[in-house]
Amino acid sequence: MDAIKADGLTKKYGGILAVNDISFDVPEGEFFGLLGPNGAGKTTTVRMLNGIVEPDAGSVSIMGIDMVKRPLQAKSKIGCIPETGNVYQDLSARENLDLVGRFHGLTRVDRESRSEELLTSLGLADRGDDYVRTYSKGMRQRVSVACAMIHRPSILLLDEPTEGLDVHSRRVITDLVKKTNAEGSTIVLTTHNIEEANKLCQRVCIINKGRIAAIEAPENLRRAFERVQTVEVAFDRKVDIASLVTGHVSKAEAAGDKWRLSTDDPDEAIKHITRVAERERLKIISLSTVGPSLEDVFVMLTEGHA
Repeated sequence: MDAIKADGLTKKYGGILAVNDISFDVPEGEFFGLLGPNGAGKTTTVRMLNGIVEPDAGSVSIMGIDMVKRPLQAKSKIGCIPETGNVYQDLSARENLDLVGRFHGLTRVDRESRSEELLTSLGLADRGDDYVRTYSKGMRQRVSVACAMIHRPSILLLDEPTEGLDVHSRRVITDLVKKTNAEGSTIVLTTHNIEEANKLCQRVCIINKGRIAAIEAPENLRRAFERVQTVEVAFDRKVDIASLVTGHVSKAEAAGDKWRLSTDDPDEAIKHITRVAERERLKIISLSTVGPSLEDVFVMLTEGHA
């Protein structure tokens, strides 16, 4: 069974079409990414998946349960971690967890054991009785993660959960989410962090302007764009960028002490570089060719060039 089935989801806010007829399936146990620039429609999509927002058209099924027709049953299968923590500031971490556990019908024994397990995993056991208002942003988000996971949900929806966090908090949250996925939970991560999606996700759905641009494994996406390659070159002194962009070189940009040239024909690009070096009396310090990164693919798809 698919953990999530989204079919023809559409949502408008006033005259703005935020999500435009998108469909995708997420099998049980998959780590699935919703990737796109800010304003692409990722958060609206997640809000329709977790039942906060009702779609204007289309449907959402959670573990075979229709979200609109049976929202309580569907939502019981989900844990949601928002970008901004939504825990109660005037309660302690343990009190927050106990409250959410009660909402989900956990017994006192289960609430206490699960709370200790999560607080320990998230490095908060020694601060568990302190008011959340005394916590840093990263610590508050870790409490939010714990609250989303206390009932061991089948599905975790993460809406840019590590955005703006310190390195330690980001790593702690990521490690726990990866462990949860390894134990069988389905994960849906929304992010505009390409490196994060590439490391975590088995498949990514790239959304742009409310539409799906591609759904594929990160490596397969990269390979699909092998025709667009990059040549990196370093010269012994500065060179005019205009002299590098011509023919099979579509774009040139500085990358540290190197120039990165986008090309559909590396052989012709290298010959062009050699001619420029000879004409300008430049010495080539280094020269290499590389295939496209996931970031290159992302930019191409979201700019509408593919």
